[in-house]
Amino acid sequence: MLEINGKNRQPDAPVLDFPRIAWPPLTPGRLIRRYKRFLADVRLDTGETVTAHCPNSGRMIGCAEPGRPVYLSFHDSPKRKLRYTWELIDMPASLVGVNTLVPNRLVALAAANGTVPEFQGDLTVQTEVVVAPHTRLDLRLTDTQGRQTFVEVKNCTLVEEGRALFPDAVTARGRKHLESLVELRRAGHRAVIFYLVQRMDAGCFSPADRIDPDYGRALRHALDNGVEALVYDTAIDLAGIALHRSLPLAL
Repeated sequence: MLEINGKNRQPDAPVLDFPRIAWPPLTPGRLIRRYKRFLADVRLDTGETVTAHCPNSGRMIGCAEPGRPVYLSFHDSPKRKLRYTWELIDMPASLVGVNTLVPNRLVALAAANGTVPEFQGDLTVQTEVVVAPHTRLDLRLTDTQGRQTFVEVKNCTLVEEGRALFPDAVTARGRKHLESLVELRRAGHRAVIFYLVQRMDAGCFSPADRIDPDYGRALRHALDNGVEALVYDTAIDLAGIALHRSLPLAL
């Protein structure tokens, strides 16, 4: 279990810049197709066609259009079957982050760094926390008095008419995470569902009821029972990515 120690800002201190994650060197190309969820064929600008790992299990509605510019990272490890990983796609209104591992890293770093206003105090941040048999949540924040905040981070890439939506596919696992957060809240802990929008063209966030109405009901139930929802978008370019601003929740 990874632990990150960080000092959070005091309530009267100015908001700090969010820590930024730099991309590895990126290789440009154009998307040919995404298939079998975790594979993407890309024609590089050199003319070579490669198959890249797609680190995203969602449907990626609205951010997997063939022909769009994409950016890949290269990994020269003999243990990898695929040397390239798909990191970004350039959509008309915004770059979009594809890699679902990035939101967890961003939120953990920002919480430890002290730049998320909703997370106050001197915090220890633990990742991949087991909260029940076969159930893990992304983060546990512990303050100096031992009070715990459990956080599940969700990657959001679907935006329609300026509204960020989650999920982009039916997710029984996502509902299970909400149920776990409700149980933790009932046990006296703070529980947070954190939606990280890996793009820059959303003005608010809503559950995607038309895609997974059960998830929408589960989210509203969780909020009614003391679970908190935080939504942040990102500042994203070809150099790196950081949290940017809080977005309102529209239920």
